[in-house]
Amino acid sequence: MALSNNVIGAINFVAMLLSIPVIGAGIWLATEPDNSCVKILQWPVIILGMLILKVALAGFVGGFWRIPWLLIFYLIAMLILIILLACLTVFIYMVTVRGSGHLAPSRAYLEYRLDDFSGWLRRRVHSSYKWDRIRGCLSSSNTCAELNQSYHMAQDFFNAHISPLQSGCCKPPTECGYTFVNPTYWISPINIAADMDCLKWNNDQNQLCYNCDSCKAGLLANLKREWRRADVILLITLIALICVYLIGCCAFRNAKTEDLFRRYKQGYT
Repeated sequence: MALSNNVIGAINFVAMLLSIPVIGAGIWLATEPDNSCVKILQWPVIILGMLILKVALAGFVGGFWRIPWLLIFYLIAMLILIILLACLTVFIYMVTVRGSGHLAPSRAYLEYRLDDFSGWLRRRVHSSYKWDRIRGCLSSSNTCAELNQSYHMAQDFFNAHISPLQSGCCKPPTECGYTFVNPTYWISPINIAADMDCLKWNNDQNQLCYNCDSCKAGLLANLKREWRRADVILLITLIALICVYLIGCCAFRNAKTEDLFRRYKQGYT
């Protein structure tokens, strides 16, 4: 029985370690400028990782110190958390399955349209109240200012692989026909009626295209890219956690069986 308890404790220690990638994914999302402005996914991921850590710790203590009720709590609570993690992983995949960039003539970077993304994501940036807060956060970052430091010639900028957020927020749409002065300063549009965003462009460095739908689309494209990376981490952790949980269930059952045989032998003798 003691050996089985030690095995259960060791298995739960592995479960504790598996909480680290989940917490780390949430912290990484929180440090990304766009995610820190939107504040949608990082806290659910961090909280779920912390819960996995606490429940695994309870199982670890219950296994090494032979506390049956803690082990039962671990089995029930961890099953619930595994289901929640699976739901979160599937949800992230579903809301990010749509939305991709479009090639612009003579440009290496892609441009983005808001209608290409899932309705759930669009609602996160649709209302003016939500977007005013997000826009203020984005405009206070160095996202666009970095372009001016990196690209001085028009052709260098056109050949650059800039981020979706920079493509959508820091420059006007290509179809408007603006003339390049620097990455965040454009003049003399040719086709101002090509897109409503053509009218929203402003050379004021605090305005730029932060009011444009292309900026919202670029933000969602950035979120999609980062959420997909986090989702891969969550998926791998989920698979490992399921394996650890099943091994723990088998070890717990074997421990109970050994205990029953031990009691039977004691009663028989």
